[in-house]
Amino acid sequence: MKQPNFLVIVADDMGFSDAGCYGGEISTPNLDALAAGGLRFTQHYSAGRCWPSRACIMTGNYYQQVPGVPKDGSIPNWGRPVPHYLRPLGYRSYHSGKWHVNQYPWPMAHGGFDRSYYIRDYDHNFAVREHSLDDAPLPPVEPESGYYSSTAIADRAIGFLKEHAAGHADSPLFVYLAFIAPHFPLHAPADDIAFYRGRYDRGWDVIREERMERLAEMGIADCELSPRQPNTKPRWNLSPAELTSQIGAGEAAHAVSWRSLSPEQKAFQAQKMEIHAAMVHRLDREAGRVIDQLKAMGQWENTVTLFVSDNGASAEQIIRGDGHDKRATPGSGESYLCLGPGWSTAANTPFRYHKSWVHEGGIASPLIVHWPRGIRAKGELRHTPSHFVDIVPTMLDLAGQKKPPAWRGKDTPPLAGVSLTRAFREDVDIERECIFFRHIGHRALRVGKWKLVAVHHGKWELYDMEADRSELNNLADKYPARVRRMAALWDESHRKFVGQSGGVRD
Repeated sequence: MKQPNFLVIVADDMGFSDAGCYGGEISTPNLDALAAGGLRFTQHYSAGRCWPSRACIMTGNYYQQVPGVPKDGSIPNWGRPVPHYLRPLGYRSYHSGKWHVNQYPWPMAHGGFDRSYYIRDYDHNFAVREHSLDDAPLPPVEPESGYYSSTAIADRAIGFLKEHAAGHADSPLFVYLAFIAPHFPLHAPADDIAFYRGRYDRGWDVIREERMERLAEMGIADCELSPRQPNTKPRWNLSPAELTSQIGAGEAAHAVSWRSLSPEQKAFQAQKMEIHAAMVHRLDREAGRVIDQLKAMGQWENTVTLFVSDNGASAEQIIRGDGHDKRATPGSGESYLCLGPGWSTAANTPFRYHKSWVHEGGIASPLIVHWPRGIRAKGELRHTPSHFVDIVPTMLDLAGQKKPPAWRGKDTPPLAGVSLTRAFREDVDIERECIFFRHIGHRALRVGKWKLVAVHHGKWELYDMEADRSELNNLADKYPARVRRMAALWDESHRKFVGQSGGVRD
């Protein structure tokens, strides 16, 4: 069989249940079509935050393993990004959108891509200031130019694909389509926001219940809906007083019950979710345009498409960039709004916690896999636990790589991930020792159906994920020996992964 193409689509801060094919009410016809024609994984994991997740996606290793670029600017002897594996196999690689692999500053010089459009400034969706083409800076975007980040990302990817068709049609290709949306600030085209006007007036509690019902009907979630956590939010959030002062009385600092909000808060919060939905809506349409280009090139049937979100929805409430103009229309370039813990809880239905935590709400990601020529199953679910570190091994397996191509030096540890290709054929468990998590003091380990997890250097909790995916029944006291064994394995994994690169900031 001819080597497949690869299209990896990454959303930024999109909740587990935002897409229609994962129980959401947001209109995502292109993602839904991928799911209907392919597979949805129900227990797929990120690293819990933007740059750690991207390091995993790019290298097939946990981000703790990936060393920084040496002073001479070269790529280290291990942790190399996937284009460096694919080039010896004849592939050309294209990147468009966010990069944010902290260890490797540039997509071409360090990532190995043949072409790249890189948006470094993700605080300005309408007037990007820092962006580059092929690692060379581009002029800042004028505010009234009609630019929108998701559209620009798709435009550049389509341009690269047209160039590929004209000059490299015989070569397989890899497209890394990395959207900024729906990461804060909440910015979206006015027409897309208008599409959702009034859709969220009923509030996050009703939306959560409806999403939970659809997730159960789809067979994606067989668990209870987790309770809201009113006292849980990132420790770096603005205080309630600062939110009122800098944004207004409609802001809400906690995931309280919807009925407890004032009328002003309800109106403002509903408007924020309309913008978040519009960002996902536009991402879906722009991804669809890239898919249409692959179809026009006759490449779609043999393209393996993977869609993920880099972490759970964000409960952050901060203001960066140029600040927030309280007089500006919400969703416009002059505004700076964040989704906040109330709607983040809804976006992460049915799970607890948010982006940056390693409970399910922070790390559970949709994974859609679509490959017309290679996957016969249509619309099926896959329940095996999987992680971003599995993406590179899966791609290399499908590309026909029997062993890693020659690279400088010999100190190359095996990839942390495993190939998921067996699950493309049938719903089977993929064997592995464990799945490892650590971020800003939060820790977790997944072994089979068991998950060990702790919040910010706190006490270990133990959950049976087959019976309790929403992590409501802590079994640590009931199974202390299992906790000790898994904690020892977490310690061993931590030493191994951090020790390979001398440790990285997390």
